[in-house]
Amino acid sequence: MLFLKRLLDFYINSSIHVALSVYALVRMTGFLFQITIIEACASFAFFGTIVGYNFVKYDALARTQKLQMRTQLKAIALLSFLSLLMAVYCFLWLERITQLIALLFFGITLLYTLPFFPNKKNARNWAGVKIYIVALCWVGVTLFLPIINAEVPLTTYVFLVAIQRFILIFVLILIFEIIDLKQDDPHLKTVPQQIGVERTKKLGSMLMLVFVGLEFLYADFNYTTLILKTGIAITVLLFLLFANEKKTKYYSSFWAESIPVLWWVLLLLFQ
Repeated sequence: MLFLKRLLDFYINSSIHVALSVYALVRMTGFLFQITIIEACASFAFFGTIVGYNFVKYDALARTQKLQMRTQLKAIALLSFLSLLMAVYCFLWLERITQLIALLFFGITLLYTLPFFPNKKNARNWAGVKIYIVALCWVGVTLFLPIINAEVPLTTYVFLVAIQRFILIFVLILIFEIIDLKQDDPHLKTVPQQIGVERTKKLGSMLMLVFVGLEFLYADFNYTTLILKTGIAITVLLFLLFANEKKTKYYSSFWAESIPVLWWVLLLLFQ
């Protein structure tokens, strides 16, 4: 059991699980827009997420020498390096415009992590903006990157999907912020810090109603998709409503983070 727990911790701490969620959303984009050649984008997103998330999580601590290179961290460093090589390889298979957009998101990751201006904090510590940066990056990488790479027209349908996906990621991040409320620096001004946990849950609940309501705006509206998205919305809502500071990291970092994968699997099964 101890070995399995360590294996699970490595799986979560090395960002493989969050990368799998990103991969699932990219493949979902391929399914929704009938993009047959999607593997380069999906693999780039998967390996790039491992590199990006690990860089964000461990770079600052490593630079200040507050992080000892234990066995697990050495393994994470090795995995990140191998993932970087794979991300670069997949990057070479993308279209030129897609490469430029990918570099833009790489720049946002650097801005999110490194302080570029003297005596200034990085974007991660800019009060109140963290949640928007992360949600926008997820939408950009999982939706617009594969769409632009496949030269799919940017129609109203694309932007409706983008809004729904932004809402989903935004509410999932709210779950993380509630659970991390005691650990987060008060100066971060996360949503629960600014409006309280109960109002955060009400905000998330209203956003999930919007998430479902947007389904009625689709030209090819069908009840199967509505039921599927309603089920996902209810799942997210339950995770949000039961979130509190006493929950373990597995509640958000494993179970809540699995919802995009669940959505992709259900989409394949019912469509």
